[in-house]
This record gives sequence, structure tokens and C-alpha cells, in this order.
Amino acid sequence: MPSASTAAPKFRFGVFEADVRTGELRKHGIRLRLPDQPFAVLVAMLERPGELVTREELVKRLWPDGTFVDYDHSLNTAVNRLRETLGDSAETPRFIETLPRRGYRFVGSVERIREEPVPPVTALAADGLPSANRKLVRTFFLLAQVMYLGFYIAALINWGEIHWLMETVFGARPADAFTVLILGTAMIGIPLRLFLLTAVGWDYAGFRQKYDRLFPVIAAFALLWGVSPLLTAHHIGIGITLAVAAMLLYLTFGQRTLVQMAYR
Repeated sequence: MPSASTAAPKFRFGVFEADVRTGELRKHGIRLRLPDQPFAVLVAMLERPGELVTREELVKRLWPDGTFVDYDHSLNTAVNRLRETLGDSAETPRFIETLPRRGYRFVGSVERIREEPVPPVTALAADGLPSANRKLVRTFFLLAQVMYLGFYIAALINWGEIHWLMETVFGARPADAFTVLILGTAMIGIPLRLFLLTAVGWDYAGFRQKYDRLFPVIAAFALLWGVSPLLTAHHIGIGITLAVAAMLLYLTFGQRTLVQMAYR
């Protein structure tokens, strides 16, 4: 059998290509029929082009100790079969030169082909989520927290306009309740988002478990503020308002996915 070459699993010479791992010889990409022993002789010479490969080396390579065979006749048969497959001749060699009573030498030009492993298109971890740069994932999560902080601070700065909008839509009494709800959640949301910022920014140990316990509260706040763009519909238009609200509602659960990817 052909011996494997870890340094160069494939050799290319002329219009031929020898694949050591599969034991195949191809011409113009078409597989040729070549028995194992002639292929092993070929590989032995391709590994050392331009150098003498002695008959003794080839015999040891083809027949382990204890094998009883007519070595000279069998080796000559293997070399002749190899030459026949390559379209070569002993008189005018293009590839295999005979050194009488000593051995053989490969005289053609040989290219060693080293194959690099091909990474999968999408690497999936045990949890089914795609692998990604951890620093990049954490950065996206931090940006989301900054965005929510901006919402809360803007609401506190413009609470008078928010109360006026609520009063216009719902009337005076319901407007008071809605305004208290929005401003109260903003006051609670600011320390919550600051905690998430510092936890991910400083890469707290065990953050995944802490986040999973807090997620029902975080989701409730995020879903409530996911409809907050409706308060700006009179400024930016109902179409943009609905699009932004949909993205914020998705981000509620997208943040959890980011945490799972960064803290597996």
C-alpha cells in the first residue's frame, strides 16, 4: 500500500496528479487505474525528486519483513506498469530514469500541494447558536444599553410633553397614571441599564446566570419601551414610528441571544 505523506498529501507533475491519501493517480483530472505497488513506487520517487531511490529502499517499502516473493521480478513488474500508465519509457524517460543495478530517479518537475483545512460555512456551538467574535457580540449588547439609557433620559427631560400627549389622547386622569408609569419605569430603568453596562463592560463572572434571573424584569421594561416611539409619531410619522417600534420589540429578545453567544 502507498505510504501517506503528511507534508505533501498531493503531488502534481506534468498533466498528472497523485493523491497520497486516497492512493489515486489522475491525468487531466481523470482517474487512472494503477495498482497499489506501482503507486507506492511513484510516491517514493515523488517525495525525493532528482534523487536516487535504491531498489533496496523500494523493496522494504513494498514488502514488509517476512514476505516471501521474487523481489527483483516483482519490482521490475511494478516499475514497468507505472511507466505504462504514465506513457513513459526506460530509453527516453520523461519521468522515471533507471540507474542500472542501483535504483530509480524521478527526473520530471514536481509540485507539492499542501491542502489547508476548509472551515465550515457556519460553525454552530452546542446550544445551536453561531460562533462569533465575543468582543463584537458584547459591543452590540453594550450599544443596546446605551440606546435604552438615551430613551429614559429623553423621557425625563421631556416629561411635560409626554404628559400633554397622554392628556390629549386619554384625558386628564388617565394621563396622570400613564405619565407616572413611564417616568417611574425610566427611573428604574436607568440603574438597571447601568448595571448591564458595567457587568458586560467589566465582564462579570457568572453574568449569564444573573441575566437569566433578571430577564423577566428586563423583558417587561423593554417591551413597554418598545412602543414608546408611538409618542413621537406626530414628529416622525406613523410609518417610521411603527418600523422603529417593531425593531425595539425584536431587540427585547435579541439582547438575550447576544448574552447567550457571549457567555456560553
